Amino acid sequence: MFRVDNPHTKPFEFWRWLISNVHERNRDVIFLAEAFTRRSVMRHLAKIGFTQSYTYFTWKNSRFELTEYVSELALTDESEYFRPNFFANTPDILHEYLQHGGRPAFEARLTLAATLSPSYGIYSGYEHFENVAVKEGSEEYVDSEKYEIKQRQLDGPLLPYIQRLNAIRRENAALHDLSNVTFLDTANDALIGYAKHTQGNTIVTLVSLDPHQAQEGLAIIPANLGLPPTFTAHDLLTDERFLWRIGANYVRLEPGIRQAHLIRVEI
Repeated sequence: MFRVDNPHTKPFEFWRWLISNVHERNRDVIFLAEAFTRRSVMRHLAKIGFTQSYTYFTWKNSRFELTEYVSELALTDESEYFRPNFFANTPDILHEYLQHGGRPAFEARLTLAATLSPSYGIYSGYEHFENVAVKEGSEEYVDSEKYEIKQRQLDGPLLPYIQRLNAIRRENAALHDLSNVTFLDTANDALIGYAKHTQGNTIVTLVSLDPHQAQEGLAIIPANLGLPPTFTAHDLLTDERFLWRIGANYVRLEPGIRQAHLIRVEI
């Protein structure tokens, strides 16, 4: 795998030639475009051969922003050639949501990245909740690894949650697809809900976007998902089971207790 920094500042024909030649020898080589630029340019890089691309996900934090952006990526013809990689942070981007939201914000963004996109990533330090910017209004880290060497250890307090999310991703085929997302009505803009379905596997994710206080709402399951009138909702994060139904299901999420439900439908 090659992560290519700012490929949009180099000649497009060079990338077309290089990627084509490499893929003639080995189709398994992945080219990831770290291209934070105009959407038309990001799309063009995908069309000339880049396997995956960084996205604007780091700046999409409200329910409306996330729903609109993911729908554009997943539910239009763009999904036929553009493969997004949802990074929750980068060496250059520490969003104010993470700066001020504490652990609940890190859990929320991680859950969204891991369940909305088949490919996601975090930058070193995320597992330790590194959240201090160089100054107010900046997205640069105060002790940026771009300018100093850090001695890292895999002992961050978020690692067990990351491990559990990755295990859930491996075990559930519905999370391996981009274009199978159905957004749910939650009756509360601080909650976002969506279902992903593939043959024999349905996952419903609900995330509180509020890292500071409890939020209540509904998970409204539409009939067009093809589920029975009532079913068992198995929360894969806590191993709890609830009886849910088509229509409205009450949800309460509270920072420090539960930031998300990650439900597998069991019939």
